[in-house]
Amino acid sequence: MFYATIVTNPLALTLSSSSKGTKLTLNRSKITTLNKFKCLSNSCMTPHTLVCRGSFYHRAVVYYYYRSTQSNFRPTYFFIGLAIVNMEPKLHEISEKMAKQEEEISFLKKEIAKIQDGHGDERSEGTSAELEKLKQQNQKLLYRIKHLKRSIDEEGVKNKSYAVNVNQRLQEVFSQAIRQAFPDLPGVVASVQPSQGDKFGDYQCNSSMSLVKLLKGKGFNSPRDVAQAILSNIPQNDIIEKVEIAGPGFINIHLKKSFVRPLISRLVKEGVVPPPVGRKKKVCIDMSSPNIAKQMHVGHLRSTIIGESISRLLAFVGHDMLKINHLGDWGTQFGMLIAHLEDRFPNYTTEVPPLQDLQMFYKESKKRFDEDEAFKKRAYSLVVRLQAKDPVIIQAWKLICDISKSEFNKIYKRLDISNLIPRGESFYQERMEAVVRELEDKGLLELDEGRKIMFIPGQKVPLTVVKSDGGFTYDTSDLATIKQRLLEEKSDWLIYVVDSGQSSHFDLIIPAALAMGWYEPSVTKIQFVGFGVVLGEDKKKFKTRSGDTVKLSDLLDEGLRRSLETLKAKGRDKVLSPEELEAAQNSVAYGCIKYADLSHNRNNDYVFSFDKMLDDKGNTAVYLLYAYTRIRSIARTAKVSSEKIRNAAKETPVPLDHAKEWKLSKVLVRFPEVILRTMDDLCMHTLCDYLYEVANTFTEFYEVCYCVEKDKQTGEVVSVDMGRLMLCEATANVMAECFDILGLQPVQKM
Repeated sequence: MFYATIVTNPLALTLSSSSKGTKLTLNRSKITTLNKFKCLSNSCMTPHTLVCRGSFYHRAVVYYYYRSTQSNFRPTYFFIGLAIVNMEPKLHEISEKMAKQEEEISFLKKEIAKIQDGHGDERSEGTSAELEKLKQQNQKLLYRIKHLKRSIDEEGVKNKSYAVNVNQRLQEVFSQAIRQAFPDLPGVVASVQPSQGDKFGDYQCNSSMSLVKLLKGKGFNSPRDVAQAILSNIPQNDIIEKVEIAGPGFINIHLKKSFVRPLISRLVKEGVVPPPVGRKKKVCIDMSSPNIAKQMHVGHLRSTIIGESISRLLAFVGHDMLKINHLGDWGTQFGMLIAHLEDRFPNYTTEVPPLQDLQMFYKESKKRFDEDEAFKKRAYSLVVRLQAKDPVIIQAWKLICDISKSEFNKIYKRLDISNLIPRGESFYQERMEAVVRELEDKGLLELDEGRKIMFIPGQKVPLTVVKSDGGFTYDTSDLATIKQRLLEEKSDWLIYVVDSGQSSHFDLIIPAALAMGWYEPSVTKIQFVGFGVVLGEDKKKFKTRSGDTVKLSDLLDEGLRRSLETLKAKGRDKVLSPEELEAAQNSVAYGCIKYADLSHNRNNDYVFSFDKMLDDKGNTAVYLLYAYTRIRSIARTAKVSSEKIRNAAKETPVPLDHAKEWKLSKVLVRFPEVILRTMDDLCMHTLCDYLYEVANTFTEFYEVCYCVEKDKQTGEVVSVDMGRLMLCEATANVMAECFDILGLQPVQKM
């Protein structure tokens, strides 16, 4: 049999060599057997090396083979593996305990103050002793928390390769300094930000500006006094070269090159890896959401592009993504569509009708519905048959849905969007009925002129759950949707990428889900990600000259036409093969449309302009794609492969002596903190701004730092600076990851 044991004391382990593996003798009084596992084969008995950590905050799960021996009945164990238990729950438990003790300390301090002012009782001596005892206990808890966090971080890095967050490391250093300098201010987290200019160092800590308000009357009269106290308590570290106080009390931080250099080398050797974000979550994102029998239009552009980019971002950091396309595939409009289908294509049950333009088909049926009472009556009767699941009518409904989905998928393919699950309102019909019953059972519904409504605390407008005719509403559908995603999908995080005009609707839906007890905010997150509208150059809603809504397919076609014109104007058709030209055309066309959207704050409206999108200057996709292509061409010109550069990074140090080399390196290592900042509010323009900064900083570097030297006469390569090629490779890797998250597809030649 195999046993799993938690070993809390590494000193209880005694190891010796054995032909069958590492012999492990345990002191059974210091272990607890948890589970038993059956041995599947003797192949499990391969030798392993046991690595023990002596600190109390580690817990090693040891798997071993148990076999009784005859001598003194002492058990012998053959070690076959080791894993580290996740200690985050323990960390949370200790943190809560510490928070309670902080409250007790605060209370006792107030009591002492009362006594000192003559308003308290005679318990000052006992209270002071109790306060001192709590302080000592808290110092021990702080120590344990510090080591637990470090343990979790170290074990996380062992099990998966994560990027180092420079900003976070600096926050830890300065938070520790603040706690040491001001022990009476528990729980303060240092405020550290990248500096706005070289003269202000690489980062700045501005905590003294806010802390001085809390320290008035305690010997600290200005932010500079506070800053000096913080500086005096900075612990030893491997990240800071020097610090200095500037202005009223800002602390300028200069990084060590010895800290940054290996981070750049790692970008070259291993590529770009995500920062640690804690436990992997199941994230359900609601995006795109077109209506059946209608073509996708410019109104669907933002939800589709923003939703896809957010999905890529969260997948990059390791979350499990479920992308839902909430289709409008149910309702009274299907009665008129099916009636029109029966008249136009009476053999639809045996022959697939040649429906090329479903949008026109919808307009024809709507016209008949508005003008022909007999047609309208028949349409309503077909709705009843649809809701009754009449097989013939269901077949017609599926036919219309399948044609629409096929057209949608053509758009998604062009935009490089995959794994988007179509799940229409029809999916939730029975679940809506269950929601209504649940609301009634809990007494949360009220009758109002025949309607069944639900009031949400703090909201003036109620949800209409059942109409006076007994039908369901969008409110009912969204309640069923949110319940299904929380309880059936077991999502940890729900994201709705919907235009900002629907924010008031979700202000009702999300609190309703909470009132129903479907989720706990401390465990599950529900986030409304709103966005503004797309405007034309006249600053009005983007429409065609005739006033119609712009079809998304027409918009993409126009992008292809314009991008090809731009490439030809630069003579790229003369140097690129037909295949390379087409790849560049697609990259520029779809990239410029996506980037123009994502580079604007999603909360604002933005003006759609192909002329601005296709400009090769400024913060545009065209400029960035060209910049990436130029960077990739440097090594190609030097005839040095990426593999050769990666191998060189194992031995050749990254050059950081030139000011522009150092500046570029500092920008590149900020990538992890930019990712985390983008995750805070899911505003993708933050990542776009960073990408633009990387491209500009590289241009500054390349203008003064020669990577490849050529003979002026022959054009032959004379020398190659491998260290600087490594900086080129690191830059290209970071830009490529940014492009991938944003959904852009760069090309090697443009």
